[in-house]
Amino acid sequence: MKIRHFILTTLCPVSALFLVNQAILANGNTVVTQWNDVALQAIRNTHPGPPIVARALAITHTCMYDAWTAFDNKAFGTRFGKILRLPKRQHTKANKDIAISYAAYRCLSDLFPSERAHFNVLMNRLGYKAGNKTTNLATPAGIGNVTAKAVLDFRHYDGANQLGDLNPGAYSDYTHYKPANSPLSVKNPNHWQPLQMGVSPQKFITPQWGKVLPYALTSGGQFRKKLLKPPDYYKEYNQYKLQAQQILDYSAHLTDEKKVIAEYWADGPKSELPPGHWTLFATYVSERDHHTVDEDIKMFFAISNTLFDVSIACWDAKRYFDYVRPITAIRLLYAGHTIKSWQGLIDGRQWRPYQAKTVITPPFPEYISGHSAFSAAAAETLHLFTRNDNFGYSVTVPAGSSKVEPGIVPAEDTVLYWATFSDAAAEAGVSRRYGGIHFIKGDLEGRKLGRAIATIAWKKTQKLFN
Repeated sequence: MKIRHFILTTLCPVSALFLVNQAILANGNTVVTQWNDVALQAIRNTHPGPPIVARALAITHTCMYDAWTAFDNKAFGTRFGKILRLPKRQHTKANKDIAISYAAYRCLSDLFPSERAHFNVLMNRLGYKAGNKTTNLATPAGIGNVTAKAVLDFRHYDGANQLGDLNPGAYSDYTHYKPANSPLSVKNPNHWQPLQMGVSPQKFITPQWGKVLPYALTSGGQFRKKLLKPPDYYKEYNQYKLQAQQILDYSAHLTDEKKVIAEYWADGPKSELPPGHWTLFATYVSERDHHTVDEDIKMFFAISNTLFDVSIACWDAKRYFDYVRPITAIRLLYAGHTIKSWQGLIDGRQWRPYQAKTVITPPFPEYISGHSAFSAAAAETLHLFTRNDNFGYSVTVPAGSSKVEPGIVPAEDTVLYWATFSDAAAEAGVSRRYGGIHFIKGDLEGRKLGRAIATIAWKKTQKLFN
């Protein structure tokens, strides 16, 4: 079965891609992609922020990978190395599937306890007993349970504050971040302003994330000094204003195609977010290339851990630079001036990004772009894994399916097609400029960071595989 052309019923890819994945599942995809699917559904149901999503997927695929290594001749696990390796006669697909499934189940039940009922459904469908908590290392179920516990025990204290032991509340900030600006006033135009969303102002999602223990990086700030600094309002006013004007130029000349691109890649709060989006692309690659469970366990381990490190480095930069979003800069610079945007001729203080009203702008600083970094890193990892850049993937967006301009945009069915992984990553990056979410430097520096992290992560991954 070949999956190449997806039709979306809405400009959010979540539901359509999930349905397609369910169709693939019925046609015999690997246990790895099946567990990835239920992990993504748990993410959609619980709405964590992008860094939390990246970490959850990395931990899930690490638990599965570590369980699988007991049934491989060469690969080393992240916690036990080769200690758990069983005799070659036991390296069967059936044993691998059992070990992987128990590891995934234990892991996801820890990360998303409210979603356990959904994980039980998949365990039952696969023919396994969720209640089997054996730690007998001579059995695949025991391997899965033990490796998952080891990875979870390690990651519970990685600085993410999953357990709320560093500050009350899961994943809550323990670094005492305070925004420089308030929702009602801008004291420093260089810094992020939380917006008033309904009755509550935005809160920076996981400002502590740069302190999380990475997979391959030495620290969250490893590449920070190599990033080009964004323009300073006081020292580089002309450049500061130019980047805002570039966003306005996009906003004033958005075609239907560019609007579709901005919405398709938005990956808002009720989706699987950028890290999850790229694992959906990995699922497509798995089906396209007829992967075995061995190939999938490696590919998903590689891409998820790379994205995890990207989340740490990206959020380190967001915290360090604490840079202003376009919506704040544009409203400040053009208040009282008539400007042209996708909304028509408006006062500058009324400008808003081309995003759904429930999103407008993400609740964390601009620099650098997470979408750009995640996408560049994932594209490079898939390129390295498949040994070429070929993607050959498309989506068809039905006429009138926009959430920003429902019934109007696009005027006709619109096809987005990516011949290569690089094409998809580049479009994901520029989509944030089309949408008015990121400035050009945040996009391009994000892409550069993502590719650099992918290279480092791949080297570590290859050492584990071989």
